[in-house]
Amino acid sequence: MVSPGGNIRWRIGALLFFVSALNYLDRQVLSVIAPTIQKELDLSDIDYSYITSSFLLSYTIMYAVSGHLVDKWGTRKSFLLFAGGWSFANVLHGFAKTVVQFCGFRFLLGATESGNFPAGVKAAAEWFPMKERALAIGLLNAGSSAGAAIAAPLVSFITIIWNWQAAFVATGLIGFVWVYFWWKYYYAPAEHPRISKQELAYIESNPEPQQELGRKISVWKLLRMKKAWGCFIARILIDPCTYFLIFWIPKYLQEEQGMSLAHVGYFAWIPYLALAIGTVVGGIIPARLIGKGWTLNNARKTTMLTASLLIPLCCILLFNSTNWAIVIIAIAGVMFGHGLWGNITIPAEVFPKRVHGTLTGLGGTLGGVASILTQIAIGWVISNVSYTPVFIAVGVIYLVTLIGVQLLVGELGKVVSL
Repeated sequence: MVSPGGNIRWRIGALLFFVSALNYLDRQVLSVIAPTIQKELDLSDIDYSYITSSFLLSYTIMYAVSGHLVDKWGTRKSFLLFAGGWSFANVLHGFAKTVVQFCGFRFLLGATESGNFPAGVKAAAEWFPMKERALAIGLLNAGSSAGAAIAAPLVSFITIIWNWQAAFVATGLIGFVWVYFWWKYYYAPAEHPRISKQELAYIESNPEPQQELGRKISVWKLLRMKKAWGCFIARILIDPCTYFLIFWIPKYLQEEQGMSLAHVGYFAWIPYLALAIGTVVGGIIPARLIGKGWTLNNARKTTMLTASLLIPLCCILLFNSTNWAIVIIAIAGVMFGHGLWGNITIPAEVFPKRVHGTLTGLGGTLGGVASILTQIAIGWVISNVSYTPVFIAVGVIYLVTLIGVQLLVGELGKVVSL
Protein backbone atom coordinates (compact mmCIF):
# COMPACT_ATOMS: atom_id res chain seq x y z
CA MET A 1 0.00 0.00 0.00
CA VAL A 2 2.19 2.81 -1.31
CA SER A 3 0.89 6.32 -1.91
CA PRO A 4 2.19 8.36 -4.88
CA GLY A 5 4.47 10.25 -2.52
CA GLY A 6 6.41 7.29 -1.10
CA ASN A 7 6.33 4.69 1.64
CA ILE A 8 8.34 6.05 4.57
CA ARG A 9 5.29 5.59 6.79
CA TRP A 10 5.33 1.83 6.14
CA ARG A 11 8.95 1.68 7.26
CA ILE A 12 7.82 3.31 10.47
CA GLY A 13 5.04 0.70 10.55
CA ALA A 14 7.71 -2.00 10.32
CA LEU A 15 9.57 -0.51 13.31
CA LEU A 16 6.30 -0.54 15.27
CA PHE A 17 5.70 -4.16 14.28
CA PHE A 18 9.13 -5.22 15.52
CA VAL A 19 9.00 -3.30 18.80
CA SER A 20 5.69 -4.95 19.69
CA ALA A 21 7.17 -8.31 18.71
CA LEU A 22 10.00 -7.73 21.18
CA ASN A 23 7.57 -6.44 23.80
CA TYR A 24 5.57 -9.66 23.72
CA LEU A 25 8.55 -11.93 23.18
CA ASP A 26 10.01 -10.67 26.45
CA ARG A 27 6.80 -11.00 28.44
CA GLN A 28 6.04 -14.42 26.92
CA VAL A 29 9.34 -16.07 27.88
CA LEU A 30 8.02 -16.87 31.36
CA SER A 31 4.75 -18.29 30.01
CA VAL A 32 6.50 -20.78 27.73
CA ILE A 33 8.85 -22.18 30.37
CA ALA A 34 6.65 -21.69 33.44
CA PRO A 35 6.21 -25.46 34.06
CA THR A 36 10.00 -25.95 33.81
CA ILE A 37 10.66 -23.13 36.30
CA GLN A 38 7.85 -24.27 38.58
CA LYS A 39 9.28 -27.78 38.71
CA GLU A 40 12.86 -26.63 39.31
CA LEU A 41 11.98 -24.02 41.95
CA ASP A 42 8.92 -25.86 43.39
CA LEU A 43 6.39 -23.12 42.58
CA SER A 44 2.62 -23.70 42.63
CA ASP A 45 0.00 -22.32 40.22
CA ILE A 46 -0.93 -19.80 42.91
CA ASP A 47 2.73 -18.71 43.07
CA TYR A 48 2.66 -18.35 39.29
CA SER A 49 -0.48 -16.22 39.48
CA TYR A 50 1.30 -13.94 41.98
CA ILE A 51 4.23 -13.57 39.58
CA THR A 52 1.99 -12.74 36.61
CA SER A 53 -0.05 -10.37 38.78
CA SER A 54 3.16 -8.54 39.78
CA PHE A 55 3.70 -7.76 36.12
CA LEU A 56 0.13 -6.59 35.73
CA LEU A 57 0.25 -4.49 38.91
CA SER A 58 3.13 -2.33 37.70
CA TYR A 59 1.83 -2.44 34.12
CA THR A 60 -1.49 -1.13 35.37
CA ILE A 61 -0.03 1.60 37.56
CA MET A 62 2.41 2.78 34.91
CA TYR A 63 0.11 2.49 31.89
CA ALA A 64 -1.67 5.76 32.67
CA VAL A 65 1.60 7.40 33.68
CA SER A 66 3.40 6.20 30.57
CA GLY A 67 0.55 7.42 28.37
CA HIS A 68 0.96 10.91 29.85
CA LEU A 69 4.74 10.70 29.45
CA VAL A 70 4.39 9.67 25.81
CA ASP A 71 2.22 12.71 25.10
CA LYS A 72 4.77 14.88 26.97
CA TRP A 73 8.04 13.39 25.66
CA GLY A 74 6.96 12.34 22.17
CA THR A 75 7.26 8.93 20.60
CA ARG A 76 10.96 9.01 19.75
CA LYS A 77 12.26 9.59 23.28
CA SER A 78 9.56 7.47 24.89
CA PHE A 79 10.39 4.33 22.94
CA LEU A 80 14.13 4.74 23.57
CA LEU A 81 13.54 4.76 27.32
CA PHE A 82 10.77 2.20 27.58
CA ALA A 83 12.16 -0.39 25.15
CA GLY A 84 15.63 -0.15 26.67
CA GLY A 85 14.10 -0.51 30.13
CA TRP A 86 12.07 -3.62 29.45
CA SER A 87 14.97 -5.30 27.63
CA PHE A 88 17.13 -4.83 30.74
CA ALA A 89 14.35 -6.07 33.02
CA ASN A 90 13.94 -9.22 30.95
CA VAL A 91 17.65 -10.03 31.25
CA LEU A 92 17.33 -9.78 35.04
CA HIS A 93 14.80 -12.65 35.06
CA GLY A 94 17.64 -15.02 34.22
CA PHE A 95 19.11 -14.37 37.68
CA ALA A 96 15.92 -14.96 39.71
CA LYS A 97 15.86 -17.79 42.24
CA THR A 98 12.76 -17.15 44.37
CA VAL A 99 9.13 -16.08 43.99
CA VAL A 100 9.99 -12.69 45.49
CA GLN A 101 12.79 -12.12 42.98
CA PHE A 102 10.59 -13.14 40.07
CA CYS A 103 7.86 -10.81 41.33
CA GLY A 104 10.35 -7.93 41.60
CA PHE A 105 11.80 -8.39 38.11
CA ARG A 106 8.30 -8.96 36.72
CA PHE A 107 7.19 -5.71 38.35
CA LEU A 108 10.04 -3.84 36.63
CA LEU A 109 9.21 -5.49 33.30
CA GLY A 110 5.57 -4.43 33.56
CA ALA A 111 6.46 -0.85 34.47
CA THR A 112 8.65 -0.41 31.38
CA GLU A 113 6.57 -2.46 28.93
CA SER A 114 3.58 -0.23 29.70
CA GLY A 115 4.91 2.41 27.30
CA ASN A 116 4.70 0.25 24.18
CA PHE A 117 1.07 0.70 23.17
CA PRO A 118 0.60 4.36 24.19
CA ALA A 119 3.72 5.23 22.17
CA GLY A 120 2.83 2.86 19.33
CA VAL A 121 -0.74 4.11 18.93
CA LYS A 122 0.48 7.72 19.02
CA ALA A 123 3.16 7.00 16.41
CA ALA A 124 0.58 5.30 14.17
CA ALA A 125 -1.74 8.29 14.49
CA GLU A 126 1.12 10.66 13.64
CA TRP A 127 2.28 8.71 10.61
CA PHE A 128 -0.95 7.40 9.04
CA PRO A 129 -4.13 9.07 7.78
CA MET A 130 -7.44 7.99 9.33
CA LYS A 131 -8.33 5.44 6.63
CA GLU A 132 -5.05 3.56 7.15
CA ARG A 133 -4.91 3.91 10.92
CA ALA A 134 -6.65 0.63 11.79
CA LEU A 135 -4.18 -1.20 9.55
CA ALA A 136 -1.20 0.63 11.07
CA ILE A 137 -2.34 -0.19 14.59
CA GLY A 138 -3.05 -3.69 13.32
CA LEU A 139 0.65 -3.94 12.44
CA LEU A 140 1.50 -2.81 15.95
CA ASN A 141 -0.78 -5.50 17.36
CA ALA A 142 0.45 -8.07 14.85
CA GLY A 143 3.96 -7.54 16.12
CA SER A 144 2.87 -8.49 19.62
CA SER A 145 1.27 -11.65 18.28
CA ALA A 146 4.32 -12.46 16.18
CA GLY A 147 6.50 -12.03 19.25
CA ALA A 148 4.34 -14.46 21.18
CA ALA A 149 4.46 -16.91 18.25
CA ILE A 150 8.24 -16.68 17.99
CA ALA A 151 8.55 -17.14 21.75
CA ALA A 152 7.18 -20.68 21.75
CA PRO A 153 9.81 -22.33 19.51
CA LEU A 154 12.68 -19.94 20.32
CA VAL A 155 12.36 -20.08 24.10
CA SER A 156 11.63 -23.81 24.13
CA PHE A 157 14.71 -24.70 22.13
CA ILE A 158 17.03 -22.30 23.98
CA THR A 159 15.84 -23.87 27.23
CA ILE A 160 16.28 -27.42 25.94
CA ILE A 161 19.75 -26.73 24.51
CA TRP A 162 21.04 -24.56 27.39
CA ASN A 163 18.71 -23.63 30.27
CA TRP A 164 15.79 -21.39 31.14
CA GLN A 165 18.09 -18.63 32.39
CA ALA A 166 19.67 -18.32 28.93
CA ALA A 167 16.22 -17.84 27.39
CA PHE A 168 15.64 -14.66 29.41
CA VAL A 169 19.11 -13.24 28.78
CA ALA A 170 19.16 -13.93 25.03
CA THR A 171 15.70 -12.49 24.33
CA GLY A 172 16.39 -9.44 26.48
CA LEU A 173 19.58 -8.55 24.63
CA ILE A 174 17.78 -8.54 21.26
CA GLY A 175 15.82 -5.50 22.39
CA PHE A 176 18.89 -3.28 22.49
CA VAL A 177 19.39 -3.89 18.76
CA TRP A 178 15.94 -2.44 18.05
CA VAL A 179 16.65 0.55 20.30
CA TYR A 180 19.61 1.44 18.07
CA PHE A 181 17.54 1.33 14.86
CA TRP A 182 14.78 3.41 16.45
CA TRP A 183 17.29 6.04 17.56
CA LYS A 184 18.83 6.14 14.09
CA TYR A 185 15.74 6.15 11.85
CA TYR A 186 12.68 7.50 13.68
CA TYR A 187 11.54 11.13 13.33
CA ALA A 188 8.18 12.87 13.37
CA PRO A 189 6.75 13.11 9.80
CA ALA A 190 7.43 16.83 9.34
CA GLU A 191 11.02 16.38 10.57
CA HIS A 192 11.91 13.22 8.67
CA PRO A 193 14.86 13.92 6.35
CA ARG A 194 13.70 11.51 3.61
CA ILE A 195 9.95 12.07 3.44
CA SER A 196 8.51 13.63 0.27
CA LYS A 197 6.12 16.55 0.26
CA GLN A 198 3.50 14.33 -1.38
CA GLU A 199 3.65 11.66 1.32
CA LEU A 200 3.62 14.26 4.09
CA ALA A 201 0.52 15.83 2.53
CA TYR A 202 -1.09 12.36 2.29
CA ILE A 203 -0.36 11.65 5.96
CA GLU A 204 -1.86 14.99 6.94
CA SER A 205 -4.93 14.54 4.73
CA ASN A 206 -7.18 14.30 7.83
CA PRO A 207 -6.19 17.46 9.72
CA GLU A 208 -7.64 18.03 13.16
CA PRO A 209 -9.87 21.07 13.67
CA GLN A 210 -7.75 24.20 14.15
CA GLN A 211 -9.27 24.84 17.56
CA GLU A 212 -7.92 21.49 18.79
CA LEU A 213 -4.29 22.35 18.08
CA GLY A 214 -2.19 23.38 21.08
CA ARG A 215 -5.04 23.19 23.58
CA LYS A 216 -4.38 21.39 26.87
CA ILE A 217 -6.88 18.70 27.72
CA SER A 218 -7.72 17.83 31.33
CA VAL A 219 -7.69 14.15 32.23
CA TRP A 220 -10.77 14.79 34.34
CA LYS A 221 -12.57 16.14 31.29
CA LEU A 222 -11.76 12.92 29.41
CA LEU A 223 -13.01 10.82 32.34
CA ARG A 224 -16.34 12.62 32.21
CA MET A 225 -16.89 11.78 28.55
CA LYS A 226 -19.14 8.87 27.57
CA LYS A 227 -17.10 8.19 24.43
CA ALA A 228 -13.93 7.86 26.50
CA TRP A 229 -15.63 5.21 28.64
CA GLY A 230 -16.61 3.40 25.48
CA CYS A 231 -12.88 3.19 24.71
CA PHE A 232 -12.15 2.11 28.27
CA ILE A 233 -14.83 -0.61 28.26
CA ALA A 234 -13.07 -2.22 25.31
CA ARG A 235 -9.92 -2.46 27.44
CA ILE A 236 -11.59 -3.41 30.74
CA LEU A 237 -13.44 -6.38 29.24
CA ILE A 238 -11.01 -7.60 26.56
CA ASP A 239 -7.60 -7.01 28.19
CA PRO A 240 -8.18 -9.89 30.67
CA CYS A 241 -8.75 -12.16 27.66
CA THR A 242 -5.47 -10.93 26.19
CA TYR A 243 -3.52 -11.90 29.29
CA PHE A 244 -5.25 -15.24 29.60
CA LEU A 245 -4.26 -16.09 26.03
CA ILE A 246 -0.70 -14.87 26.55
CA PHE A 247 0.04 -16.18 30.06
CA TRP A 248 -1.99 -19.40 30.32
CA ILE A 249 -2.31 -21.05 26.91
CA PRO A 250 1.22 -22.57 26.92
CA LYS A 251 0.48 -23.98 30.40
CA TYR A 252 -2.91 -25.25 29.20
CA LEU A 253 -1.28 -27.12 26.34
CA GLN A 254 1.26 -28.74 28.65
CA GLU A 255 -0.92 -29.47 31.68
CA GLU A 256 -4.33 -30.18 30.12
CA GLN A 257 -3.37 -31.51 26.70
CA GLY A 258 -0.22 -33.38 27.75
CA MET A 259 2.23 -31.60 25.48
CA SER A 260 5.90 -31.63 26.40
CA LEU A 261 8.04 -28.49 26.22
CA ALA A 262 9.34 -29.75 22.87
CA HIS A 263 5.76 -30.19 21.59
CA VAL A 264 4.99 -26.62 22.67
CA GLY A 265 7.98 -25.51 20.65
CA TYR A 266 6.67 -27.36 17.60
CA PHE A 267 2.98 -26.40 17.80
CA ALA A 268 2.23 -23.52 20.20
CA TRP A 269 3.40 -20.87 17.73
CA ILE A 270 0.46 -21.62 15.43
CA PRO A 271 -2.26 -19.88 17.52
CA TYR A 272 -0.03 -16.85 18.03
CA LEU A 273 0.61 -16.66 14.30
CA ALA A 274 -3.18 -16.72 13.86
CA LEU A 275 -3.36 -13.84 16.35
CA ALA A 276 -0.84 -11.86 14.30
CA ILE A 277 -2.75 -12.54 11.08
CA GLY A 278 -5.99 -11.54 12.78
CA THR A 279 -4.65 -8.15 13.82
CA VAL A 280 -3.48 -7.38 10.28
CA VAL A 281 -6.67 -8.68 8.68
CA GLY A 282 -8.59 -6.59 11.22
CA GLY A 283 -7.05 -3.55 9.55
CA ILE A 284 -7.15 -4.77 5.95
CA ILE A 285 -10.85 -5.69 5.90
CA PRO A 286 -12.11 -2.25 7.05
CA ALA A 287 -9.71 -0.53 4.63
CA ARG A 288 -11.02 -2.63 1.73
CA LEU A 289 -14.64 -2.02 2.74
CA ILE A 290 -14.00 1.71 3.02
CA GLY A 291 -12.52 1.57 -0.49
CA LYS A 292 -15.82 0.08 -1.68
CA GLY A 293 -17.79 2.98 -0.23
CA TRP A 294 -18.51 1.77 3.32
CA THR A 295 -18.19 4.20 6.22
CA LEU A 296 -15.38 3.52 8.67
CA ASN A 297 -18.02 2.96 11.35
CA ASN A 298 -19.81 0.21 9.43
CA ALA A 299 -16.59 -1.39 8.20
CA ARG A 300 -15.03 -1.63 11.66
CA LYS A 301 -18.15 -2.75 13.50
CA THR A 302 -18.90 -5.44 10.91
CA THR A 303 -15.39 -6.76 11.44
CA MET A 304 -15.81 -6.64 15.23
CA LEU A 305 -19.14 -8.47 15.04
CA THR A 306 -17.63 -11.21 12.88
CA ALA A 307 -14.88 -11.73 15.48
CA SER A 308 -17.43 -11.70 18.33
CA LEU A 309 -19.34 -14.58 16.71
CA LEU A 310 -16.27 -16.60 15.69
CA ILE A 311 -14.68 -16.73 19.16
CA PRO A 312 -17.48 -18.56 21.05
CA LEU A 313 -17.75 -21.16 18.28
CA CYS A 314 -14.05 -21.94 18.67
CA CYS A 315 -14.29 -22.03 22.47
CA ILE A 316 -17.01 -24.69 22.23
CA LEU A 317 -14.61 -26.94 20.29
CA LEU A 318 -12.25 -26.98 23.27
CA PHE A 319 -14.72 -28.51 25.72
CA ASN A 320 -13.53 -32.05 26.52
CA SER A 321 -11.38 -32.16 23.39
CA THR A 322 -8.17 -34.22 23.56
CA ASN A 323 -7.28 -34.18 19.87
CA TRP A 324 -4.25 -31.93 19.53
CA ALA A 325 -5.15 -30.86 15.99
CA ILE A 326 -8.63 -29.73 17.03
CA VAL A 327 -7.27 -27.99 20.12
CA ILE A 328 -4.65 -26.03 18.16
CA ILE A 329 -7.16 -25.08 15.44
CA ALA A 330 -9.73 -23.96 18.03
CA ILE A 331 -7.25 -21.87 20.00
CA ALA A 332 -5.96 -20.41 16.75
CA GLY A 333 -9.54 -19.44 15.89
CA VAL A 334 -10.00 -17.72 19.25
CA MET A 335 -6.75 -15.82 18.82
CA PHE A 336 -7.53 -14.87 15.22
CA GLY A 337 -10.85 -13.44 16.36
CA HIS A 338 -9.18 -11.63 19.25
CA GLY A 339 -6.77 -9.94 16.85
CA LEU A 340 -9.57 -9.17 14.39
CA TRP A 341 -11.53 -7.26 17.05
CA GLY A 342 -8.93 -4.47 17.46
CA ASN A 343 -9.88 -3.01 20.85
CA ILE A 344 -6.89 -0.64 21.21
CA THR A 345 -7.65 1.03 17.86
CA ILE A 346 -10.83 2.74 19.04
CA PRO A 347 -9.32 5.90 20.66
CA ALA A 348 -7.46 6.67 17.41
CA GLU A 349 -10.79 6.57 15.55
CA VAL A 350 -12.67 8.87 17.92
CA PHE A 351 -10.31 11.36 19.61
CA PRO A 352 -7.71 13.94 18.47
CA LYS A 353 -4.09 12.75 18.16
CA ARG A 354 -2.87 14.83 21.08
CA VAL A 355 -4.71 12.68 23.64
CA HIS A 356 -4.13 9.24 22.12
CA GLY A 357 -1.27 8.44 24.48
CA THR A 358 -3.24 9.56 27.52
CA LEU A 359 -6.40 7.70 26.52
CA THR A 360 -4.49 4.55 25.64
CA GLY A 361 -2.66 4.78 28.95
CA LEU A 362 -5.83 5.29 31.00
CA GLY A 363 -7.54 2.45 29.15
CA GLY A 364 -4.55 0.21 29.78
CA THR A 365 -4.61 1.03 33.48
CA LEU A 366 -8.29 0.18 33.80
CA GLY A 367 -7.79 -2.95 31.71
CA GLY A 368 -4.82 -3.84 33.91
CA VAL A 369 -6.90 -3.59 37.10
CA ALA A 370 -9.42 -5.96 35.58
CA SER A 371 -6.61 -8.25 34.43
CA ILE A 372 -4.96 -8.43 37.86
CA LEU A 373 -8.22 -9.50 39.44
CA THR A 374 -8.93 -12.04 36.71
CA GLN A 375 -5.40 -13.48 36.81
CA ILE A 376 -5.85 -14.42 40.46
CA ALA A 377 -9.36 -15.70 39.73
CA ILE A 378 -8.10 -17.73 36.77
CA GLY A 379 -5.42 -19.33 38.96
CA TRP A 380 -8.05 -20.33 41.52
CA VAL A 381 -10.57 -21.61 38.95
CA ILE A 382 -7.97 -23.68 37.10
CA SER A 383 -6.64 -25.16 40.34
CA ASN A 384 -10.08 -25.97 41.80
CA VAL A 385 -12.37 -26.48 38.79
CA SER A 386 -10.92 -26.53 35.25
CA TYR A 387 -10.17 -24.34 32.24
CA THR A 388 -13.77 -24.73 30.98
CA PRO A 389 -15.35 -21.81 32.92
CA VAL A 390 -12.54 -19.55 31.71
CA PHE A 391 -13.17 -20.44 28.07
CA ILE A 392 -16.91 -19.87 28.56
CA ALA A 393 -16.20 -16.35 29.84
CA VAL A 394 -13.86 -15.67 26.91
CA GLY A 395 -16.54 -16.88 24.51
CA VAL A 396 -19.17 -14.33 25.56
CA ILE A 397 -17.14 -11.25 26.47
CA TYR A 398 -16.44 -9.91 22.97
CA LEU A 399 -20.10 -9.61 21.99
CA VAL A 400 -20.86 -7.91 25.33
CA THR A 401 -18.01 -5.47 24.66
CA LEU A 402 -19.27 -4.67 21.18
CA ILE A 403 -22.66 -3.78 22.63
CA GLY A 404 -20.94 -1.52 25.15
CA VAL A 405 -18.93 0.24 22.44
CA GLN A 406 -22.07 0.77 20.37
CA LEU A 407 -23.91 2.33 23.31
CA LEU A 408 -21.08 4.50 24.63
CA VAL A 409 -18.92 5.44 21.63
CA GLY A 410 -21.50 5.51 18.88
CA GLU A 411 -20.01 6.36 15.48
CA LEU A 412 -16.38 5.42 14.79
CA GLY A 413 -14.36 7.60 12.41
CA LYS A 414 -15.83 10.89 13.63
CA VAL A 415 -13.26 12.74 15.75
CA VAL A 416 -14.82 14.53 18.70
CA SER A 417 -14.13 18.18 19.52
CA LEU A 418 -12.53 18.74 22.91
